[in-house]
Amino acid sequence: MTRNEEVPDDQVFVVLQPRLFAVAYRMLGTVSDAEDIVQDAYLRWRRVDPETVRDTTGYLIRIVTRLCLDHLRASKAVRETYPGEWLPEPLVTEDPTERLDRDVSIALLMALERLSPLERAAFLLHDVFDQSYHELAETLKRSQSSCRQLVSRARKHVDQAKPRTKIAREHGENLATAFFRAAKSGDTNGLAEMLAQDVQLHSDGGGKVIATLNPIYGQDKVIRFFAGLARKPSAQQRVDWVTCTLNGQPSIISRDPKGFVQAISLNVEADQITAIYMVRNPDKTRHLEALLT
Repeated sequence: MTRNEEVPDDQVFVVLQPRLFAVAYRMLGTVSDAEDIVQDAYLRWRRVDPETVRDTTGYLIRIVTRLCLDHLRASKAVRETYPGEWLPEPLVTEDPTERLDRDVSIALLMALERLSPLERAAFLLHDVFDQSYHELAETLKRSQSSCRQLVSRARKHVDQAKPRTKIAREHGENLATAFFRAAKSGDTNGLAEMLAQDVQLHSDGGGKVIATLNPIYGQDKVIRFFAGLARKPSAQQRVDWVTCTLNGQPSIISRDPKGFVQAISLNVEADQITAIYMVRNPDKTRHLEALLT
């Protein structure tokens, strides 16, 4: 869609807003920051002379990308000193036609987090959002040759993190339910049947609630972790919980008696859980509480 079509300025932006959010969320890994970036882009869009814009989509993606790069540079120190492991903020992706088409798995977002901001932007804009190297060079203010190198380096890291299979929604919900019940009750046999031998557990408390500071690797260690939690008196208390889809993966959102909301997402390969992502940082789960009502 271009600006020379007879569509009101606001309507043009509304149509493109889902795509702009998709760029910002993948760049930043947080819902609230992505929404702020899109809002900032809208305010800038309102100040633009329509006659100076030939390609609305490309123009707005450039604005959003540059705002995200500025945000990442400003928040670099915060990310580097983050207590424990950093996980992306969970995003509800229940609708098959939802706004983040294609892969937005936590594993992918974590892989993107390990890239430099420019590598991240180059990979997303070229490989995910289909920008040409000419467009990419204009957005990043780099030569096309430099952009090709950025994409190539990023692709080597990211390709290894892409999920190899997709799981049917109903099957994913059933697996998530069985996992949550086994984990809460300390059913080690049940967990052993569901967890892959090389399963990984990642937890993010943001220094505000208890969480593992480092990942836990291997079926035995992960089972012992959940068995230990199940033996605590608090494990016997009633919790509110619901299954859903977060970042395209089967997930459970729960709230304990103290009011803390936790999101658990499962990566599943060949009917076995290969990775568990537990987001406990209240700053990252507050927006999920409405799903428990």
